[in-house]
Amino acid sequence: MAVLFYFVIKAIFNVDRSEREAMARAEEMQDAEDARVAESREKKNDDQEIDPRA
Repeated sequence: MAVLFYFVIKAIFNVDRSEREAMARAEEMQDAEDARVAESREKKNDDQEIDPRA
């Protein structure tokens, strides 16, 4: 019984570790995408000409 318990707990910890790694990678990718979008918006705003008469 103890051996079965050991393998079940080990499997649970392995799944948890894998899920945490996957979530970390997903967050890194999302942060990179957010930074790219923010940079694109800033560049777009910098490229717009301002009409002094307006």
